[in-house]
Amino acid sequence: MTEKTPGPAKAGGLDAAPFLDIDPILDDRGTRIVVCCGAGGVGKTTTAAALGVRAAERGRRVVVLTIDPARRLAQSMGIDALDNTPRKVDGIKGSDGGELHAMMLDMKRTFDEIVEAHAEPARARAILENPFYQSLSAGFAGTQEYMAMEKLGQLRARDEWDLIVVDTPPSRSALDFLDAPKRLGSFLDGKFIKLLMAPAKVGGRAGMKFLNVGMSMMSGTLGKLLGGQFLGDVQTFVAAMDTMFGGFRTRADATYRLLQAPGTAFLVVAAPERDALREAAYFVERLAAEGMPLAGLVLNRVHGTGAGRLSAERARAAAENLDEGRMVDQGPGKTGRRGVPATSSEPSSSATAAAFPARTPAGSEAAPTADASEDHSGTAGPETGPDAGTVPETDPDIARLTADLLRLHAERMRVLAREQRTRDRFTALHPEVPVTEVAALPGDVHDLAGLRAIGERLSSPRDRS
Repeated sequence: MTEKTPGPAKAGGLDAAPFLDIDPILDDRGTRIVVCCGAGGVGKTTTAAALGVRAAERGRRVVVLTIDPARRLAQSMGIDALDNTPRKVDGIKGSDGGELHAMMLDMKRTFDEIVEAHAEPARARAILENPFYQSLSAGFAGTQEYMAMEKLGQLRARDEWDLIVVDTPPSRSALDFLDAPKRLGSFLDGKFIKLLMAPAKVGGRAGMKFLNVGMSMMSGTLGKLLGGQFLGDVQTFVAAMDTMFGGFRTRADATYRLLQAPGTAFLVVAAPERDALREAAYFVERLAAEGMPLAGLVLNRVHGTGAGRLSAERARAAAENLDEGRMVDQGPGKTGRRGVPATSSEPSSSATAAAFPARTPAGSEAAPTADASEDHSGTAGPETGPDAGTVPETDPDIARLTADLLRLHAERMRVLAREQRTRDRFTALHPEVPVTEVAALPGDVHDLAGLRAIGERLSSPRDRS
């Protein structure tokens, strides 16, 4: 089955979707949080950084919070390294006091800050030194996502910035970011933790009696499964954290409400690929179910071409004709070869030549022309003129290069067709979601100029011609 070249958009396709206008979102002082979310590897970090640069240069005081371990954000902003403290980015051409700060989440340090802020010094030290706490704070499932929410709450409470842009953690599922606060809160409020907390809450001899009876019942089994030392570390941790457990649940709930507030805007970031857009559609549905404000879809790395009128089929056929020495893009009955009289005096289509004109490099010798006295084979060249009835000889190198370019164009048109079908499936399912496209760039973004270019693409309406 041949693959059709993208034609005029059909109803329900991408061009029927509303355009996502980024600048009004960034300019609205009521917008205090922008969350970039989506599958891994779709450009969330670059999008978040570009939004931060654009907002700052339009007069906002912005902080970008990234959870990306690759440290690309620091490099693109000209900072040696990012850490858990916001750092000002130089080179921002902000107006009206606009400035940009950036930071990268340190998961364990954020957890330590919570302990230090909500426990007296002696108890905080006991918690921080506890082996079970050190394991929990460094690698418990969902801790990174939960700490991202904790840090977001801290930044919002400081009121030092009027816009916070969040680059969500790379996850196996885009839903981890939304589920983590509840999941960690449920763990800390769970039956196992409450059972371990019970002796401290009962107190005195009754508490010791409970510990002797209840814990002896558990220790036999849990000690075998987890190890006696590990179980002792857990019990010590729980006793030290007793007064803090309620705070985890309270802050998780407060952060969740913050994400649902009108001042928050979610941007789902995706690439024009099946898996990424399937994840994006799932996230769109989840945000709607949770009552969280979705601003729209950012579609990254979209391919384009300046020769869309030349289909993949015609490009492949023209390349084959050049390879076999036939005329490019012949009509029916035209079987002429180079230097051989053609069976028809009708001119061949010029679409291929118009799309890929042969250029002679400056300073090099010109390619042989039709009025040359001899061709490369040593035979006399054809006479020129309207009645010659022959096909002019083509330089083999030019023919080979043109055929290669035609094949590249055919492959590009296949990519465009596949991307269009994928995008149209998403917009057919979610026609109400505004969409903006960012064209694929030839290389990675590595400086502020590149981030500005991405910001321009984010805010520019797609070409509907």
